[in-house]
Amino acid sequence: QGLLARISDLLLCRWTCRNCCQKCFDCSCCQTNEDEVEILGPFPAQTPAWLISSQNEDKDGDSDNTISELPPTLQDVSPDRRRSSSDASRSTYSLTRRISSLESRRPSSPLIDVKPIEFGIIGAKKEIVQPTILRKTYAPDDYFRKFEPRLYSLDSNSDDMDSLTDEEILSKYQLGMLHFSTQYDLLHNYLIVRVIEAKDLPPPISYDGSRQDMAHSNPYVKICLLPDQKNSKQTGVKRKTQNPVFEERYTFEIPFLEAQRRTLLLTVVDFDKFSRHCVIGKVSMPLSDVDLVKGGHWWKALVPSSQNEVELGELLLSLNYLPSAGRLNVDIIRAKQLLQTDMSQGSDPFVKIQLVHGLKLTKTKKTSCMRGTIDPFYNESFSFKVPQEELENASLVFTVYGHNVKSSNDFIGRIVIGQYSTGAPESNHWRRMLNAHRTAVEQWHSLRSREECDRVSPASLEVT
Repeated sequence: QGLLARISDLLLCRWTCRNCCQKCFDCSCCQTNEDEVEILGPFPAQTPAWLISSQNEDKDGDSDNTISELPPTLQDVSPDRRRSSSDASRSTYSLTRRISSLESRRPSSPLIDVKPIEFGIIGAKKEIVQPTILRKTYAPDDYFRKFEPRLYSLDSNSDDMDSLTDEEILSKYQLGMLHFSTQYDLLHNYLIVRVIEAKDLPPPISYDGSRQDMAHSNPYVKICLLPDQKNSKQTGVKRKTQNPVFEERYTFEIPFLEAQRRTLLLTVVDFDKFSRHCVIGKVSMPLSDVDLVKGGHWWKALVPSSQNEVELGELLLSLNYLPSAGRLNVDIIRAKQLLQTDMSQGSDPFVKIQLVHGLKLTKTKKTSCMRGTIDPFYNESFSFKVPQEELENASLVFTVYGHNVKSSNDFIGRIVIGQYSTGAPESNHWRRMLNAHRTAVEQWHSLRSREECDRVSPASLEVT
């Protein structure tokens, strides 16, 4: 009750009134009820340890335990002062209960206000981009329009042939059968394909009436490993027979694991000297379905092919222009898988190169003739005088012929490169040459028929 006690209370107790130096629970100016509690000072984000310990205590605990936790100065006071301390403890517990209720109502996750994303470019007007739903909805009419009925037709050429036996395929299409064998040589790392014979081939079909002998075919077989159709091989032509015997053996240098991923394609073709060769039928066999090391023989029924006509072959060319000299250099490197024009010895192909300015033929040159081959190597160079101002109006016509001693040469295929190109590959090759002066530019080109070239290129009409 003395001055020293008041000074110690002022220094030790945080609840002392600063106006009258009395206890807050004794001062008339600082009396508060339980509904209005002033929290002094900024509290930390987490609940203090003394509040957590007070929250775990029982509400009806002994008041002596509460008093024992008070500072030593309060334990020496009178009983009246002890009752006041008990009231302070209850006020402290009321404060703890209110803070705990606020903690329990705190949301488990923060609430974030999502706003539209703004994309902007410096100097441009900002545009608010709203998030859109990625799922695309279709109207009923649009949904059913996506279907292609031909893919589900039972009469489509893309039927699953695995579900039919060879007898059923033969009775359905009546295109004959093919006898062949396969085996892989692990010692030399190549695949051996042997074409033995065919039987019951159908009679030839002539679309233009030029075929004279309509009773017999002149068949031969082309062999390739899909998906590579460029490096194919073919047998000799068997004259006037529907049951040809080939007995020819071919090898493909390919690793064993790669061979197991390929599909063997055998195409039976009917040779026609006066028109394009017609495909009779084909046999395809995935090599993963057979034991390549052990090998085997198969009789397979021919099925129709979507390709009714055989490709004419390919030609490898190199172009180089020298602006300072005004010279256009052309290299005929090689050709492969050319259309066979002679039934007995393959073909005797050569290439004719003709320079056309606008619609006027100005120069003609040709390569040497390669005897008895459909995969000739030429490696011959030719040079044409073309000023740079006339280069954009120039066209080069490349025509492959099969040499024929008894009559006129047999046309095999043609392409046009330059102003009047016959297609996108030819235009691309010419554009690459113009952008790379003094540099040789090579490219393979697929040969086209005379009718197709005359239809799309005026320069083809100006040459013979």
